[in-house]
Amino acid sequence: MPGYPASTAFDGAVFDTADWQAREALHQDRADALSLERRERAAGGRTHPVDDFLFTYYPFRPGLLRRWHPGSGARLRGAAGAERAGWKWYRTEGDDVLVDDAAFRDRNARSIRFIVTLLDKTAARPANFSCFGLHEWAMVYRQDEHRHVAPLRLGQGDTDDVVDAHNISCSHFDAFRFFTPAALTHNALQPTRENQPRLEQPGCLHAGMDVYKWVIKLGPLIPGELLLDSFELARDIRRLDMQASPYDLSEWGYAPVAIETPAGKAEYVRRQRDLAERSNALRARAVTAVGSLPPEVPRV
Repeated sequence: MPGYPASTAFDGAVFDTADWQAREALHQDRADALSLERRERAAGGRTHPVDDFLFTYYPFRPGLLRRWHPGSGARLRGAAGAERAGWKWYRTEGDDVLVDDAAFRDRNARSIRFIVTLLDKTAARPANFSCFGLHEWAMVYRQDEHRHVAPLRLGQGDTDDVVDAHNISCSHFDAFRFFTPAALTHNALQPTRENQPRLEQPGCLHAGMDVYKWVIKLGPLIPGELLLDSFELARDIRRLDMQASPYDLSEWGYAPVAIETPAGKAEYVRRQRDLAERSNALRARAVTAVGSLPPEVPRV
């Protein structure tokens, strides 16, 4: 492909027909189980303040989770008659179907480089385990109208007092941009889209959730198992994120992680450390799956 070195080789796995069909079926079953409750709610016109987030904030429909990719450079024996033979970023050779790495990498070179660099640098930074999820509190600080329908478990006044009593150190722009105007100056950092690659760190729950976003953007370079592992991590992070929030989610079966107390802080950090380890493991798998980076693309 033009713009991509002809000498670069993509040595993907070779799957015989029975193998890739079994892997695809298992992937689809797992994806269907992960999205079942969301699909049932959508069909009934119902919403969920915690679990719908991964399908609303991230613009990826449940059907995209079902799409199993074998990974970079893989060859699927006997797949030329299958539906995937017509998918974008695949090509046929005789009876086989191959992931068209060269085409995908050439078309998405700048994006691939940004994503892999961000994942790699994020994983290499020290994790911050003293933020205590206060970004969610800063999103309702001194504001009577809130983004979620659930009530504040401490009420507005006491919620504001929690923010006033803590130092906030949110490093994630897509959380910081939802801070109320009064909360902006409470944050020790001022994250922007431009400084995102320099600030993101593995202790950040939102950066961990975003691993799902990044691997799905890497499309056919990422094996399906890694995609669903990333989705499961994002789901688990979202639940802690909301349990540690100022909202009362008891109606939906979520007990609070009361980060305004020493015991709540300790629980939050314990779970945060586990999620940070999981997120870094997935970052490493994604970087490995992509392999060599496309060359720098000059900006026009």
